[in-house]
Amino acid sequence: MATDEGVGGRIDAAVARVFSRRLPDAEGLPQYVAPLPAWLENVGLRLAWPIALVNLVGTLFGFWYYAGRPLNTAPPLVEGQLGAAPLAAYPLIPDSPVATMFIGLSLVAWRLDWNAQWLHMLGFFGCIKLGLWTPYVQLTLNGPGGIPLWLYWFLVLSHLAMAAEAFLIHRYASFSVMSVAVAVFWYGFNDIVDYFVPVLDGPHHTWLRAEPIVAAGGFDHTVLAHDLAAGWAVVLTLIATFLALATRVEKVKRQA
Repeated sequence: MATDEGVGGRIDAAVARVFSRRLPDAEGLPQYVAPLPAWLENVGLRLAWPIALVNLVGTLFGFWYYAGRPLNTAPPLVEGQLGAAPLAAYPLIPDSPVATMFIGLSLVAWRLDWNAQWLHMLGFFGCIKLGLWTPYVQLTLNGPGGIPLWLYWFLVLSHLAMAAEAFLIHRYASFSVMSVAVAVFWYGFNDIVDYFVPVLDGPHHTWLRAEPIVAAGGFDHTVLAHDLAAGWAVVLTLIATFLALATRVEKVKRQA
């Protein structure tokens, strides 16, 4: 029986026959910062354009999901979370669509040889944070509720795929300290305004089904689900920060 590595190598070779662009060398980083097998990294990087397109289409779908999907079907009716918020708050609300935008643009920037280290780090943080936050919330706090089962599992599995995408970035990004700082600021700021210090008619986190709607556009954030979602969001920001800085350290070791 062929080993997984052998099968993976053949998949990589097959993809390389169509998408043959030279790839950045693997640096032999330890598995805790580079958990994907080398062949899967190669396939993901070879398919950078299609993957970028899928992510950017996912961004459009995500904005529709936040803007057009009713939050409830009974009074007080809230037609969509974006519709219940001021325009200035829009960048703070659809976290997953913004994360897929970051990773999509990161892959585009790499393929076009743009030096956009800050964008690569926003993609790295966004994929890890939202790729793991959303499945946790859907599986443990929300459940399928009133949405179709296919859409529920699409949300769970597509976000897990986002988390895997994050581990392509170390092949083409430097993980500079300043770029990590940009991502820590953005996602730390999001945690603060989502859960702790509301601004612009916040909080702006994705509405949780356990939070009762108390008025049009207003939710009860005193429930335990809110605290659990907030805690996991902060933990994921810390995990992403650790992984980013650890990747930087491992890269510097090999350069030395």
